[in-house]
Amino acid sequence: MYMIRANLLISLVMLKLISRYAGIGVINTAIHWTVFALILKLFESGQAMANFGAFCVAVTFSFFANARWTFSSAATPLRYLLYVSFMGGMAALVGWMADACTLSPVITLILFSFISLGCGFIYSNYIVFREVK
Repeated sequence: MYMIRANLLISLVMLKLISRYAGIGVINTAIHWTVFALILKLFESGQAMANFGAFCVAVTFSFFANARWTFSSAATPLRYLLYVSFMGGMAALVGWMADACTLSPVITLILFSFISLGCGFIYSNYIVFREVK
């Protein structure tokens, strides 16, 4: 009985974290998509650069919001560097693959949004904001 309650509690805590992360992700996505479109149109760049640039703007909001409201952790320079490096590399990779496959920018945005939500949560929870016990 104790194990069932413990597992339920862990599941509820994880659900709360994922819900907060997803909520911040919605705002992050709006920022990302807006900046992506602006870079594509104003600077006439490729999708890889537009996606990476948009990510860099949105990730700053996402990092600090998740540090505070999702993971209740300190937003240190090392954590920021870890988060931006991993997620930025993923943004550039998705953009590069989209350019190579001549994907529509809208498809690129949708694809990256889902990939970054899943991979970003796992990476943030178990690497960046993990508290050493």
